[in-house]
Amino acid sequence: MPAERARTTTVAGDERPALARSVLLRYDRVRGAELLLMPERAVVLSPEAGRILRLCDGHRTVAGIIAALAAEHPDAPLERDVPEFVARIRAEGWLQ
Repeated sequence: MPAERARTTTVAGDERPALARSVLLRYDRVRGAELLLMPERAVVLSPEAGRILRLCDGHRTVAGIIAALAAEHPDAPLERDVPEFVARIRAEGWLQ
């Protein structure tokens, strides 16, 4: 069901995503990766996912996140990928 919700949920550019209260984002030096830590669960993130979620601070809009990432990745399809990623993570319950 979460995958279905992610497909049907859209994320507007003016939304300000933030991690859910029960979710922590930490860098694991042993793995050299960002981790999402939740009660009874940990998710190892790709470098790209970690960068996006670090910017999901509740202050930046989705459009602002895209703009920040565009400076590093000018040719990436961020206008499509970032909202899709945010919708997927929100469907998992990891973002507010």
